[in-house]
Amino acid sequence: MPTFHTYDGTELAYHLMGEGTPLICLPGGAMRASAYLGTLGGLAAHRQLILLDLRGTGGSAAPADPATYRCDRQTGDVEALRAHLGLERVDLLAHSAAGDLAALYAARYPERLRNLVLVAPTTRATGLPAVVRDAREAAALRSSQPWYEDALAALEEIWAGRMTDELRARARPFMYGRWDAAAREHAAGSPAQINAEAAARYAGEGAFDPAATVPALRTLEAPVLVLTGEYDTVLTPDRAAELAALFPHAEFAVQRGAAHFPWIDDAGAFARTIEAFLDPEVHSVRAGGVRLAHRVWGDPAAPPVVLAHGRCGNSGDWAHIAARLAATHRVYAFDFRGHGLSDWPGRYSFELFRDDLHGFLEARNLAGATVVGHSMGAAAAYLLAERHPGLIGRLVLEEPPPPLPLDPPRPVPEHPGGELDFDWPLVPSTDAQLNAPDPAGRELLGEITAPTLVIGGGPGSRIAQEDLARMARRIPGAEHVTIDAGHLVHTERPEEFLAALRSFGM
Repeated sequence: MPTFHTYDGTELAYHLMGEGTPLICLPGGAMRASAYLGTLGGLAAHRQLILLDLRGTGGSAAPADPATYRCDRQTGDVEALRAHLGLERVDLLAHSAAGDLAALYAARYPERLRNLVLVAPTTRATGLPAVVRDAREAAALRSSQPWYEDALAALEEIWAGRMTDELRARARPFMYGRWDAAAREHAAGSPAQINAEAAARYAGEGAFDPAATVPALRTLEAPVLVLTGEYDTVLTPDRAAELAALFPHAEFAVQRGAAHFPWIDDAGAFARTIEAFLDPEVHSVRAGGVRLAHRVWGDPAAPPVVLAHGRCGNSGDWAHIAARLAATHRVYAFDFRGHGLSDWPGRYSFELFRDDLHGFLEARNLAGATVVGHSMGAAAAYLLAERHPGLIGRLVLEEPPPPLPLDPPRPVPEHPGGELDFDWPLVPSTDAQLNAPDPAGRELLGEITAPTLVIGGGPGSRIAQEDLARMARRIPGAEHVTIDAGHLVHTERPEEFLAALRSFGM
C-alpha cells in the first residue's frame, strides 16, 4: 500500500487498481475508508484507480490536529497527492460527501483539473440546500418494497435532525437500487469504515463559503459530469441538474434503477457512463432518453457522414473507414443502444434502433447527412428513410437484412457465456424480428427518396444475395454493387468499399 506525506506531515495511504490513465477517487461517508469503492463497477478495467484514504481513515494516519478533518483543510491533501504522483493535471472522481471536497479543490486549484466526476455528491460547498420534499418524492418511488415503511420512518427522523446509528441502519435500503444480498454486504461494512470523530468535524463551522466557491466554479474550464441515481434521496435528479448548471462545461446523467451507490446497482451502466465521459475521443448525446456515445473525425465544415454499425459491434468498427472518409467529410460514428459505451436499457428492436439513428441525427443537427449503415445499422437506416423522406441526404446500405422472413428461421440463441461488450437480450429480440419482420418494412421501400447504394457481400455472405437484389430493385433509383467479401465488406475489403462510395458520389 503506497503512502505519501501531505502538507502538515500526516502520512496518507492510497490504493492502486487497474492500469491506464490515472483517476484519483475520493470516498464519501463522510470520512469513510476508500475500500467501499471497490473497482467502481469494473472501471478499473479501463483506468488506473487511485483510491485515497482520507486522513484518519483506512490506512491513513490520524492528523496531529483534529481540526484538519474539516473539509476545506483536506483540499491540501488532494493537491499533495497530485504532486506526489507527478501529474500536471488530474482526472478526479468524488462520491457523496467527497463531492464537497472535490468542489472546493476545483475552486482552489482549477488549473490542476482535467476532468471532474461527481457521483451522487452532497452540495453544501455550493450552497444548494437539501430539499426534504424532493427527497421524500424520491423515496416514494420505492413504496412497493417490503422494507419501505420502516425505512421511511427512519428517514423522517433523520430529516428532522435526529441522526443515530440505529436510524442510519434502518434507512440504509434507500441507498441502494435493490436491497439484495450484494447491497446488504456492501452496507454492512460502513460502520467500521467510517471515522466518526472525523465525520463530525468534516462539515464544521467555516468549512464552506458558497459565496466564494460558486463564482470560482462558474469559470472552471474542466469538463464536469454530475451522475446520480434515479432513486437517490441524497442528490435527486432535479438537484443534480441544478448542480451541473453551476459549471460552464458540465453534463448530468441519471442512472436508471440506481440510488446512492450506482456502481453497486448496475456496474456496467456506471462504468460505461464514466468511461465515455473521460475518454477525450468519445462524446455523448441523449436521444429519446437514451445516452448515445459517439466519435467524430474530420473538418466540422465538411459534408457530414454518419456511420451506423452492425449488431454486436460498436462505433470503433468504423475506425479505419472513418479516418479515410475524414479527408473530405465530417464523420460521425455512434454506438446504438445496447452496444459499446451507449446506454443498455434492456429493450431492443429494429424500430428502436431506427429511433436511435433518428434521435442522433436530430441531436447533432445532421438532417441531410449521408448515412452509411452496416447490417443492423443499415436496417435502422432504411426504416428511417422510409418514414422520413428528406431527413437522410444519401443512403448507403452495406449488407442490410432484407425485410423478408428467414427460411429456415433462426433457432432461439444461447448466451455464449462470459463478459460481452453488448447487451445479450438484443440478440434474441432481433433474431425474432428477422424470422418474422414487419411487412411494412418491405412495403415502404418504395417511399425512400434518398439516392441509395446497396452493397452486397457476394456468395460468402450470410445474407441471401438474391433477396438483397430484390430489395434494391424496390428502392427507387437504387444502385446495387457486389463486393466479394462476405458480410463484413468494409472490414474485409476496405479499399473496394471506399471505391464504391466514391463512385456513388461521396
